[in-house]
Amino acid sequence: MAKQADDIKKVVLAYSGGLDTSIMITWLKENYNNCEVVAVTGNVGQDAELEGLEEKALKTGASKLYIEDLQDEFVENYIFPSLKAGAVYENGYLLGTSFARPIIGKRLVEIAKAEGADAICHGCTGKGNDQVRFELAVKAFAPNMKIIAPWRTWELKSREDEIAYAEKHNIPLKITRETNYSKDMNLWHLSHEGLDLEDPANEPKYEQILELSVTPEQAPDKPTYLELSFEKGIPVALNGEKMTGVTLIKTLNKIGGQNGIGISDIVENRLVGMKSRGVYETPGGTILYHAHQALETLCLDKDTQHYKQSVAIKFAELVYNGLWYTPLREALSAFVDETQKTVTGEVKLKLYKGNITNVSLTSPYSLYSEEFASFGEDDVYDHQDAEGFINLFGLPITVKALLDEKGDQ
Repeated sequence: MAKQADDIKKVVLAYSGGLDTSIMITWLKENYNNCEVVAVTGNVGQDAELEGLEEKALKTGASKLYIEDLQDEFVENYIFPSLKAGAVYENGYLLGTSFARPIIGKRLVEIAKAEGADAICHGCTGKGNDQVRFELAVKAFAPNMKIIAPWRTWELKSREDEIAYAEKHNIPLKITRETNYSKDMNLWHLSHEGLDLEDPANEPKYEQILELSVTPEQAPDKPTYLELSFEKGIPVALNGEKMTGVTLIKTLNKIGGQNGIGISDIVENRLVGMKSRGVYETPGGTILYHAHQALETLCLDKDTQHYKQSVAIKFAELVYNGLWYTPLREALSAFVDETQKTVTGEVKLKLYKGNITNVSLTSPYSLYSEEFASFGEDDVYDHQDAEGFINLFGLPITVKALLDEKGDQ
């Protein structure tokens, strides 16, 4: 039986310190009988945003703040499985927000159970995807847990209303009405939505928006070369230096950002049915996806490579829609892992003003044979064999043409 407001004594709040969750501590206390609010922040790489967070949470009424370092788990169990799958939503979005929500939702449940909380609260809007992602993660681990989603019930109808509420209650904010872009930052990306970006006819004000990157025009006039090493589809070294996944991504973010890599202006189809427009900065992720896909062209056979492309689309849809903790996603990951057994080798790339160019590909499992592929003289391929192959391969076309000729007589 669902708990009523009077029964809720302690709430675990998914807390970022942004506009929405900054006012929710006060709002929860006002609307749930001065309940205890335990704030939880999942650190998935938004390091700069964590400064002063505990002081702010406590000052606005939280009883405590958990700051959970989830970065290693985020990379190993969520980012890299998606990278190996080649999962890209609608040909452009590298899922930066999408695959961060399941791990945070899982940790929220773990803390709620440890704290004996009566409910979990999140700050997602009723128009967005994140409400689905968080709540499905909660349902996967605590199906009977009460979920509070203020955006679906409170009297505040816009971010302007939220700012007014914060000012009325003396809740400190780092934003103003003029700088009120909706942002989400983690180890993988930084997204920007709202304000002038809500009209797709407006060119993004990149000089004002970008934080991880420079524009391609501002990037250096000389290329940057780098080499990535992969083992079974997982990036393990940069320029010969072994690195953890977290360190590797942070390093590539810096290098990619300096070269204007990974800036995307996307109109996407939200799960809830509407289209939205956002600007995404994913410098390191863009480099990794490019390198991984390039290495697969060398190491996967044609049928596997082509079939995996369809799997990548479905995998991306599952992640985008919040269906990480499902049998299908797990089954697709098992398939992907099988394909990655030979995706080992080195990829050298050239970065220049927003572009990534392949320089070289090497692998001990390479399926490329220079001897077979050469246009020069060789002893391994009989060109006359092609005639019989074409006759058999084209037999359906030949049969149809003959029947058409017969019908025309």
